[in-house]
Amino acid sequence: MRESLSRHLFSPLQGMTLGTWWSLLRSNRFAIDPPYWPRAIFQTTVSLVNSVFALAEAGVHGGKVAAAPIRPPLFILGHFRSGTTHLHNLLALDDRFAAPTLFQTLYPRTFLTTESFLPRLGRPFLLRKRPHDGVALGFDVPNEDEIAILNDSGLSPYLAWAFPRRADHFDRLLTLRDADAVEVDRWRTSLLGFLRKLAVRHDRPVVLKSPPHTARIRLLVGLFPEARFVHIRRNPYDVFRSTRHMYETTMRFWQLQGAGSFAADDRIIAAYREMYDAFFEERPLIPPANICEIAYEDLIAAPLGGIRWIYTALALPCFERVRPRLEDYLGSIGGYRTNRHPELPEALRRRVSTEWRRCFEAWGYAA
Repeated sequence: MRESLSRHLFSPLQGMTLGTWWSLLRSNRFAIDPPYWPRAIFQTTVSLVNSVFALAEAGVHGGKVAAAPIRPPLFILGHFRSGTTHLHNLLALDDRFAAPTLFQTLYPRTFLTTESFLPRLGRPFLLRKRPHDGVALGFDVPNEDEIAILNDSGLSPYLAWAFPRRADHFDRLLTLRDADAVEVDRWRTSLLGFLRKLAVRHDRPVVLKSPPHTARIRLLVGLFPEARFVHIRRNPYDVFRSTRHMYETTMRFWQLQGAGSFAADDRIIAAYREMYDAFFEERPLIPPANICEIAYEDLIAAPLGGIRWIYTALALPCFERVRPRLEDYLGSIGGYRTNRHPELPEALRRRVSTEWRRCFEAWGYAA
């Protein structure tokens, strides 16, 4: 039942208010394919309810949110399937930080009002594991703020999965370099508004992870000059194979149109290159004391040592204070096994090594 509801009704867009949802539909000329009409009808109904709660939340909490100070966040950077989720889960164990939860990112306009009751109602229908990697799901697990920005503003490259026929239109939202000034301002407003709500809820610095932030360092440093950053890298071949699997297993939970000519391999290669071209260009904008890098392979081989290294590199205090929580969490996931993916055909392997050569060479992976 969970799988069926997620496949046909639910989607990561379900936190949108009616205004955001209607604007998204209009900009895509209401081009919803018949197999996805049930999802669109459900989404429209939910957006109406969200709008009511959003008005109530603005009335009750609007003043506190507007006045809430934002402490410099800790950003986790890295491409999809590079270990960003695992690193996020580990760093979020330090209770001196807060991390946005799945529920909060799904419902950025209403979570201050609905968090006390809606997760209990929705829990029976939530998938228990992520479809692409089997990582445990729950409304209270850390999640990426890109989903919150998407649901609040209707701006994200992830919308290419919902509207694949307009994928090129949404691709420009990865770096935001080709977005117009109005869109960039909406993006900033959404991010700042979400972080102010988290400040009202937690009154702590937040640790954030969203792969697209890897390509937005200039914007992030402009907003938060004192922010800290951790970049996690992984063998590019493994990233490609795992990202390909993610597309194959996850896109169906987003779609409002048939995939048609959505060429996944081409898109993965192009997006990775665009992301890391922006990353290498903008990384020098971060003060050296505020960024460190870690290899996924090193984090998996020695997770406690990897987190200790991050604490030392970023001058985060009292690693030993959080060590027991890290040990308990690592013990709880000791039985987890990563996916095994088939080797790439030789022609595709050569293409990846050629087009992503900059990363192979920068990080010392054999191409």
